Amino acid sequence: MTLAFILFVLLWGLIVGGLARLAIPGPDPMPIWMTIGIGIGGSLLGGIVTRRFFGTGVSFFFAFLGAMLLVILYRRYVQHRPITGPGARRPPA
Repeated sequence: MTLAFILFVLLWGLIVGGLARLAIPGPDPMPIWMTIGIGIGGSLLGGIVTRRFFGTGVSFFFAFLGAMLLVILYRRYVQHRPITGPGARRPPA
């Protein structure tokens, strides 16, 4: 692997993870490395779905949806906060 590829993957993860965090309402305080991890994980999840059901490579749309799913799961099971309603906009305890 080259350094350029590693930097591209990190930048891709940051973009996809950051957009997924913005799409889900409410605060999600997490470090930048976790945002990158959610973006990369969402891209992998989206790639598996698109390859399995559509036979094509990774698309940005499914990478974004996968990252959104990971943000929702993080909020629900790590922060123990609801996804919707008045509790979604309160900061985690």
